[in-house]
Amino acid sequence: MSQPANRVHGNVPEQRTYKVEEIAQILNIGRTSAYNLVKEGHFKTVRVGNAIRISKKSFVEWLDAQAF
Repeated sequence: MSQPANRVHGNVPEQRTYKVEEIAQILNIGRTSAYNLVKEGHFKTVRVGNAIRISKKSFVEWLDAQAF
C-alpha cells in the first residue's frame, strides 16, 4: 500500500504553510521586512488567531517571479 502524496512520516501531513519567521530565514531578511512583504500582499496568507501563516505555493510562485 502506498501513502498519499501529501503525507510524510506516518500520519503527519506535509507542511503547506510557512511562518513569517521562516520566510525571513529563507530570504535572509529581518522579521520586520518579512512582515512588510506579508502586509503588502505578496503572498496568500491566513490568520489563525494571532498567528499568520503563508501559503507555501503562493510564496514559491512569488519567489520564482522575482528577477535575480
